[in-house]
Amino acid sequence: MKLLSLASALCFLAAMPAYAAPGEPGHTHKSFSAGEPGNPKKPARVVQITMKEEDGKMLFAPDTIAVKKGEQIRFVIKNEGELTHEFMLASKADNDKHAVLMQKYPDMEHDDPNGKTLQTKNANDIVWK
Repeated sequence: MKLLSLASALCFLAAMPAYAAPGEPGHTHKSFSAGEPGNPKKPARVVQITMKEEDGKMLFAPDTIAVKKGEQIRFVIKNEGELTHEFMLASKADNDKHAVLMQKYPDMEHDDPNGKTLQTKNANDIVWK
């Protein structure tokens, strides 16, 4: 079983090319650094993720989950904060690179197999294996 820190890695699992802005080289969803989109027709463990901010920091609860290799998870993501939040399934290194890209394209929104942008008081889900 692997422990994943949602706060530090802001999730886990996708490759940087999936984050390129539309029209930029590398804008693709063909490969991920770990895992893959799940099959919504198959059973999945449900993990509720709540996003909010406190003291100028974006917070995720829970901030750590345990995942077995090959396990399918349905992340039910809720933004209970006052700001728009992004949930990306990527490694810490990929999310660090993505943060730099978001500075270049601050209005970029995600509705990808591995990521969602949620306005305040909204919810969405991601099925991931």
